[in-house]
Amino acid sequence: MPDMSGITVAIPSYNHATFVERTLRSVLGQTVRPETLIVIDDGSNDESVKIIGSALEQCPFNYRFIHRENRGLCATLNEALALATSEYFAYISSDDVWLPEFLESRAKHLAGRPSAVLAYGHSYLIDEQDRIFDSTANWGSYSDGEATSMLLRPAIPASASVLYRRDVLKRYGWNESAKLEDYDLYLRLSRAGDFALDDQVLSAWRIHGSNTSSDFPRMVEEWLAAQRRLANDIGLDENELARVQRQVRFNSISSYIRYGHKAQAARLLWENSGGSPVPAVADKILRLLIPSSIMSWRRAAVKRRMIAKYGTL
Repeated sequence: MPDMSGITVAIPSYNHATFVERTLRSVLGQTVRPETLIVIDDGSNDESVKIIGSALEQCPFNYRFIHRENRGLCATLNEALALATSEYFAYISSDDVWLPEFLESRAKHLAGRPSAVLAYGHSYLIDEQDRIFDSTANWGSYSDGEATSMLLRPAIPASASVLYRRDVLKRYGWNESAKLEDYDLYLRLSRAGDFALDDQVLSAWRIHGSNTSSDFPRMVEEWLAAQRRLANDIGLDENELARVQRQVRFNSISSYIRYGHKAQAARLLWENSGGSPVPAVADKILRLLIPSSIMSWRRAAVKRRMIAKYGTL
């Protein structure tokens, strides 16, 4: 296995005893080795610390393991970033997974794009058994280069898919008052340089019962809050911000329905459909009229088909 100096990898860990060893193995099994691995357990009250300590005994490169009281994800990421000295920085949550070529491919993309602040790509979605049931590539396209307009849709890369240029990242860091760590950061970084798109799917985002992402209405409110907070920084005047936020709410209606929030979806459709294409509005109305039991059956059937198509990671 070749060495690649110049990459620091961080794993912020919190109550993922079931998954963290799998995450660590995916980092240790990279085709190129990071310069340093920093694992910070953010006050887990399960068996995470014991599992991490045991797994790190097999680590073939420099690492640092910190376990302390809970301070939150953004503070943990800033702590890891402050310890990093490498040219590049990546982090992976303690329930996600990298494919073996992740660091090698992302580093090559970033090295070849001096104007880029990060390299990223699509991610698989996996369940508790590592079965692949979707890919973010099925949700729409990502942008190569200017990324602000993509983020405002919003199309938001999974955190496990990103390799950052550390010096740029350090100028911005994670906003410790933000409820969702990455969207605020991505918006600010999109004004600092390009996002370099790697067409390979080399990361996996695990979806399970305790994911923050399962609380979809809260996610939408955090997206809107970040847009309002950063409107001046990303060049949105009052009218443009209102238009963007109306579109975000409209685009989110299908997901509100999928997650069982039909009353909120109906209200959003009533309040935000003005100016939207008639076929898109009709599609949302149709989804609202389909019984929830049928929607659940359809989602389960689609998941089974996807697992049969993609298999297990």
